[in-house]
Amino acid sequence: MEKIESTVAVVGAGAMGGAIAAGLVGSGVADCGSVLVADPSAERRETLGKLGMRTFDAAREMLAQKPDVTVLAVKPQILPAVVGEFADLLDGSAVISIAAGVPLAALEQMLPSSRVVRVMPNLPVQVLSGATAVCGGTRATDDDIRLACTIFGALGSAKVMREDQLDAEGAVVSCGPAYIALMVDAMTRAGVENGLPAADCREMVLSTMRGVCQQLLDSGEHPRSYMERVTSPGGTTAAGLRSLEPYLVEGVEEAIDAALARTRDLAKRK
Repeated sequence: MEKIESTVAVVGAGAMGGAIAAGLVGSGVADCGSVLVADPSAERRETLGKLGMRTFDAAREMLAQKPDVTVLAVKPQILPAVVGEFADLLDGSAVISIAAGVPLAALEQMLPSSRVVRVMPNLPVQVLSGATAVCGGTRATDDDIRLACTIFGALGSAKVMREDQLDAEGAVVSCGPAYIALMVDAMTRAGVENGLPAADCREMVLSTMRGVCQQLLDSGEHPRSYMERVTSPGGTTAAGLRSLEPYLVEGVEEAIDAALARTRDLAKRK
C-alpha cells in the first residue's frame, strides 16, 4: 500500500472524520505525526490523540500548521459557516470534502482559491472496508486526485468518477450497507423461523457473507460464475435461487430507483 508523505488535516472528528484519521494511522498509510485533527469535542480529541496524532480544538489553529491537504468532514448543513471561519488559510491548497449533496460548484465558490476534490465514502470505511467515489474539481490536479485515492484507498476501495455519476454511486454504494444489513436480517429471521438460534444464525450468515465477499475480491471471479460453483444441478441451492432471484433483482432495482428519485428531490429543495 502506498505510503502518504503529505500532512493530512481533518476538520471534524465525528463518525466519518474520526474513521478517516484513525484509518490512515491504523492502516500504516500515514505516520501518526502527519495526521492532524480538529474537533471541539475533548472526548473525540482524546480518543484520537491516544493514537499519536496531533489534535486541536480549533480548525484555524490546526490549519495554521500549513498541512498539505485538508479533509472537510463536517455536516453539509453547517459546512458553509464552518469553512467561512478559515477559508483564507486554504488559499492555493488541496481540499477534500466528504459533505454529501454539496456539489463541486458550491465547494469551489466557498473556496475560490483552493484545489477541491469531492468524495463520497460509505460507513464501512470505519473498518477499513469502505467504498469511496472520488471526483476532482476544475482546479484539482492529477496529484490531488491521486492523493485523495490513496487516502480513501487506505480505508477500502476508492474509484475516480465524474460528478454526474455520483448520484447513482450514492444510491448503490452509499446506501448499500443498509441494503446488505437488511439481507442479513432477512436471512437470520428465516433461519429463526425454521428453528435456528438467532444469535448463532446471524453470526454464521455474517461470516458467510464476509467469506464470499473476500473470495470474490481476491479472485476477481464474476458473481455468476461463483454461484454456478456452489449450485448443484437439481439441488437445494438451485431451488432456493430459482425462488429468490426474481424478487431480489426486482427489489434491488426498485430500491436504487427510489433512492435516486429521493436524491433528486432533495437536490431541488436546496
